[in-house]
Amino acid sequence: MVIDRGQRSAKKPVKQGVGEDTREPIKIGASTPYDFDGKNLTAFGGLLPVATMLEKLQFQQLVEKTLTVKRETRAMPWYQFVLAMVLALYVGFSRLHHLRFLAREPMLIGILKVLRLPLQCTFWRFLASLHGSVAQQLLEVQRQMRQRVWEAAHVKLTAVTLDTDTTVHTVYGKQMGARKSYNPKNRGKKSYQPILTFLAETKEYVGGELHNGDRPSGMQLARHIESVILALPQGVKVIEARADSGLYCWEVVQTYEKHRCWFIVVARKTPRLVEELKSAHWKRSPSTDADEQCEFRYQPQGWGRAYRFIALRYEKKAKPGKPEESEQYQLFETTEYTYRVFVTSMDEPIDALVWFYRQRACAENLIKEANNDAGLAAHPSNRWAMNCVHFQLAMLAYNLNCWLLLFNREEKVEVDEMKHTQLSTTRLRFLFLAAKIWSHGGRVGVSYSDHYEEKGIFQRLMDRLRTITDGAKGFAPVISRALRC
Repeated sequence: MVIDRGQRSAKKPVKQGVGEDTREPIKIGASTPYDFDGKNLTAFGGLLPVATMLEKLQFQQLVEKTLTVKRETRAMPWYQFVLAMVLALYVGFSRLHHLRFLAREPMLIGILKVLRLPLQCTFWRFLASLHGSVAQQLLEVQRQMRQRVWEAAHVKLTAVTLDTDTTVHTVYGKQMGARKSYNPKNRGKKSYQPILTFLAETKEYVGGELHNGDRPSGMQLARHIESVILALPQGVKVIEARADSGLYCWEVVQTYEKHRCWFIVVARKTPRLVEELKSAHWKRSPSTDADEQCEFRYQPQGWGRAYRFIALRYEKKAKPGKPEESEQYQLFETTEYTYRVFVTSMDEPIDALVWFYRQRACAENLIKEANNDAGLAAHPSNRWAMNCVHFQLAMLAYNLNCWLLLFNREEKVEVDEMKHTQLSTTRLRFLFLAAKIWSHGGRVGVSYSDHYEEKGIFQRLMDRLRTITDGAKGFAPVISRALRC
């Protein structure tokens, strides 16, 4: 009897490992339970790079050496008061009474090494005790910090561009120094008119001051320009400057010439200048948005010598049913044309100089960023000295963002390719990070979410900051390729 069966039977494959369970989404609804039992949780995990940079660049030693503070503090050392106000401005709390929301913030009090922040009135009394000279001392702190950042971040700029501008801060109340002056958005209201200068290449704040509501005089503007030029880092050889008509005066031009600074400034309307424009030789301007252009040598009244003036003019187009536009701040007009005039010490063609000046519009955005994001316009008191010191603290918080961007740049990026990330965007990407601060075996650490999208950039920044070292010749660069012009 023959049995027809297969000699080999098929065997089922053995599973080589345990299959991964399918993840289910987290479902949160109205009935989700909650509690307040979490400890050492912070919403400002991005303060760790800031604290690392300040520690590695010896910010505390610099502040304690430079600032003159005679008030004896009990709640915490006076340096921690200064640092607390700067960090509060950096995270977005521009008012002193906002500090109560950060009183027990684990990351902030961990950086300050205290159990909790003092009350608002304590900060107010400390700020009120600072003399007006502390504002100038804070500018010196920023100057030395800028030099250290350029050394550590390997910034080797030999040519820089200074953008100087004034802005208007409307005040409501009886603040010292407030005046009824030029205030186009709130006519008739009292205001301050601060003066600020930025570096066009790195967007850093170089110098400035809180000025009263009156228009700055030529001597005041000249002192500001001179202080800014002297505050530039070592290694800068070529300086170019741009300014609007608020700085059109002989004293400013003299200061530029004294320090061999190339400049282009918008000219202010005068009857003699209008007559000069009418008699000038005009030609077509195909490389600009104007209809015609011209240049001539002209010596304004009170000036020591003649300078090169360049001008653009635009034909007026009739608009039926609408009145003629009023005179603008940088444009002035006659019956037939609207003019735009510059005085300059540069030799480039007219279209190149006009293009160069138009890049100054970035300064307007930087002032807006300082006002809205760094708390520059939030004057805390009616005392002049307090507001001057708070002005420099706000700009120090603004500069923290610029310095971190220099450390966080790409290796091969050029100056023209560097993009400025506003402080408001920096907060969303790198500051408002949920984290847990843990302590075990005498060690303290910070744990971030594994879902953080910018973890690679964050890790690169921390690696660079932690390798900053101070040597005999300054701080060693942590980026191999230098940032040059």
